[in-house]
Amino acid sequence: MPNTTLAEHATVHRAPAGALNVREDLPPTRHFIAGAFDTPDRSRLHADIVDPGTEQIIAAVPEGTAGDVDRAVAAAVAAKRDWAKLVPKERATVLHRIADRIEQNAEILARLESANTGKPFDVSHDDVAGTVDTFRFMAGALRATTSMGAGDYAQNHLSVILREPLGVVGVVTPWNYPLLMAAWKIAPILAAGNTLVIKPSEQTPLTTLKFAELIADLVPAGVVNVVTGRGSIVGARLSEHPDVDMIALTGSVGSGQAVARGAAETLKRVHLELGGKAPVVIFDDADLDDAAASVRTAGYWNSGQECGAACRVLVHESVADAFTRKLVDQVSTLVVGEPGAGEHIEIGPVVSKAHFERVVAHLETAAQQGITAAIGGAALDGPGYFVAPTVLVGVPEGAECTREEIFGPVVTVETFADEDEAIRRANDVPFGLSASIWTENARRSHDVAARIDAGTVWVNSHLVLATEVPWGGFKGSGYGRDLSIYALDDYSRTKHVMHNHG
Repeated sequence: MPNTTLAEHATVHRAPAGALNVREDLPPTRHFIAGAFDTPDRSRLHADIVDPGTEQIIAAVPEGTAGDVDRAVAAAVAAKRDWAKLVPKERATVLHRIADRIEQNAEILARLESANTGKPFDVSHDDVAGTVDTFRFMAGALRATTSMGAGDYAQNHLSVILREPLGVVGVVTPWNYPLLMAAWKIAPILAAGNTLVIKPSEQTPLTTLKFAELIADLVPAGVVNVVTGRGSIVGARLSEHPDVDMIALTGSVGSGQAVARGAAETLKRVHLELGGKAPVVIFDDADLDDAAASVRTAGYWNSGQECGAACRVLVHESVADAFTRKLVDQVSTLVVGEPGAGEHIEIGPVVSKAHFERVVAHLETAAQQGITAAIGGAALDGPGYFVAPTVLVGVPEGAECTREEIFGPVVTVETFADEDEAIRRANDVPFGLSASIWTENARRSHDVAARIDAGTVWVNSHLVLATEVPWGGFKGSGYGRDLSIYALDDYSRTKHVMHNHG
């Protein structure tokens, strides 16, 4: 495989022994149901939780069963009436207290997240800050929800529109952002007056369990419940459970399809935030330095394990060579290593051995198809699941690496000849989560954004998020919206009450 990675760039920076020892910070590694952690049970099946930077086992958590889900759902059902009866100010106060508690324990949560996922500390601290902000925003937003004005829309009949909680929401979260994606779901679900049962990824459950430990005294028993285990068992039971009113998932397309099939039996609501293959469309008038610097961050943040990553560059043929040189120069400066090696680490390992093998297989397939790695292109020496930050060039239209989620530190570069071709190829993937456009032409920025089939389109930036604005996709990227007041709408229902006053 062609591989021009510089020796110093390929070095994995290692942490001193014990630099990221989180054993004293571990939460109880058991299900959290009805306000308490289950009692230890060694007869249960357990799954090992592995530090992907060192391949050392951190902890073991129970493999949940359908019976565990039933217990958790029963607790959520028992708690839903009293939680829903709280006025917005009371629920908002609880959400602010949760935000305070997270902020007070930010360092512990960041260290746990880095140990469990391999994230550099910059990414983990950003996740914790985003979690705090999500709870604070939802605490304010729930006190200012708006509905259609009450009035007589039929003669002598007063119509009043009510917003009500759904009841119990089942939540399934992914391994790439365990804490932050939990917050994106939990905060609006609680704000809207629902109770919940959450299943974190079986690979990365530690910060979700820690969150439950930290807030146990802040929410009534049964309002928040955590069941660990596999999607095929725990997620499936949540999806089909008759007492679960909605299922909300962030994850892969396959997981979303499985959840939707399970939910169909009871016709419950489904909220899906699935994969992405974000095109980065760079026109000939773009600021190439800015574009390359942005892709350096947005393409490789969290080791590219990001649904909105700037992973698929489409650059005008007249500036393709210049842009590629600039991008390779940028990528060559990325620092790879274990998070415990220091604050300067920018790229950690991918999350697991299975995912590492999948990413490497994508690179090997690309090489077999004659696609060149301008930098990177291979695994790095272990221990740990490290892949060199990679730029693939000479990529033909329709290549597998441009259509499937690699979900690693890999960016592909394709070229286009004109605007129509750029838009056609940007849309020619199964996903529609996000995209970006790079141009100094104001007309083009509006027109092209309107023609790209994605839930978020950035102009001259990429992967900039704000809690006030919605996040979610089209096509194979799912439906429903996280963040913003639109999330509150997703987790509530509308009731029309009409009074005859004639």
